[in-house]
Amino acid sequence: MPAKVTCDAVLMIGFGGPTCTGQVRPFLDGMLRGRPIPRERYEEVVRHYDLLGGRSPYNDLTMRQAAALREELAKKGARVPVAVGMRNWEPYVADSIRALADGGARRVLGFIMAAHRSEVSFERYQATVNDARAALGEAAPEVMYPQPWHDHPLFIAAVASRTRQAYARLDEQARSRARLIFTAHSIPLAMAQAGPYVEQLTQSARMVAAELGIGTWQFAYQSRSGSPREAWLEPDIKDTLRSLDAKAAVVVPIGFLCDHVEVLYDLDIEAAQIARAAGIRMERAPTVGDHPLFIEMMASIIAPYARG
Repeated sequence: MPAKVTCDAVLMIGFGGPTCTGQVRPFLDGMLRGRPIPRERYEEVVRHYDLLGGRSPYNDLTMRQAAALREELAKKGARVPVAVGMRNWEPYVADSIRALADGGARRVLGFIMAAHRSEVSFERYQATVNDARAALGEAAPEVMYPQPWHDHPLFIAAVASRTRQAYARLDEQARSRARLIFTAHSIPLAMAQAGPYVEQLTQSARMVAAELGIGTWQFAYQSRSGSPREAWLEPDIKDTLRSLDAKAAVVVPIGFLCDHVEVLYDLDIEAAQIARAAGIRMERAPTVGDHPLFIEMMASIIAPYARG
C-alpha cells in the first residue's frame, strides 16, 4: 500500500442472509436470480434454513465482527467509521455506500469477508461495489481493497486457536489419532483454475497445521450447489468421511469466517450424520468469527489506511 493512501471509512462486505422465516424465500429468489435451479433443490435449501430456526446467523455474526473491529481500531487510535454492506440481503452494499457518501466519505476501504480469492468469493463482490458506485455517479466514493491476507500470521493463529478448541473436546487417545481435515466451499473446477483459490487455501491449511505441529492433514470441499454435469473441486467432505481410515476427525472450515448456514447444516448436521454412520468421532472447529486474533488482524490491516 502506498504510504500516503488513506480512507475516510471502512466497508465490511459480506454475503448476507435472511434474518427471519419470512425472508428465506425472497432471499433465495434474489440470490438465485438468473440461475436455473431444480425446484427440489430449492426446497431442500429452504428445509436447511427451517432446521436451523428459519433464519441465517450470518448478519448477526458479521455485525458482531464489525462491533469488535470498531473497538480494536479505536484502541489503535484509528477512529474511522466501519459500515457493513451485504451482497445478497439488507443492509445492501449499495445502501451502505450511499450512506457513507452522504456522510462525506470520499475514499472507502472495502474489506471483503473472504480470506481466499476466486471469482465468486471476491470479484463478484467487487462488481457489486462497482454497480453501486455507478448508480451514485460523481457522488460515489473511491473504493480500494487491501492485499490478500490468507497467510497473515494473526489469521493463521486464530484458525489454529479454534482448531485447538475442537481437539480439546476429544479424549487423549482419540486426540492422538484424529485426522485433521480442512474444508472450504467447492467451486467449479474451471473457475478454480482461473484464480488463486486452491493455492491460497492450501497455503493457509499448511500454515495452520504447522502452527499446531501436525504433519499429516487433508483437504476436502463442501456445499457444492452446481450442475452434476459440471466438474467442481473435490473431494467432497462427505466422501472423505465415508472413506476415512481413522475413528476420529477434526474438521476445520478454514474457508469460512463465521458459523453460518453452510457450516451449521453442511457440517454440523449432514457431515456429522455421515461420520456417526461410519463410526467416526467428528469434532468441528469453530470458524474464526470474532476471535480476538482475527479482529486484531483486521484492525492491523485497516489502521494504516485510516486517518487518526
